[in-house]
Amino acid sequence: MPTISMFYGIIIRMYFAPGEHPPPHFHVYYSECKATVNIPTAEIIAGNLPGKQTKLVLAWTELHQDELMANWHLVMNGEEPFRIQPLQ
Repeated sequence: MPTISMFYGIIIRMYFAPGEHPPPHFHVYYSECKATVNIPTAEIIAGNLPGKQTKLVLAWTELHQDELMANWHLVMNGEEPFRIQPLQ
């Protein structure tokens, strides 16, 4: 599962697997926590993160929704996703 971005100890990954299940999403890892984020709605749909990290990830999601959806289409076609600018 390629890492597409990292910031403030948060790792963002997207499965590189054709036929990955909808909705379009990515996986977030922070310390011992992990979560799955729905790209179109910018909501956590599984798992959990601490409050501050949740706010950072959801803000980053909103800023990069178009790029995240482009990556989703790539992985659905069996192609490798590209890196996305971290939150600064």
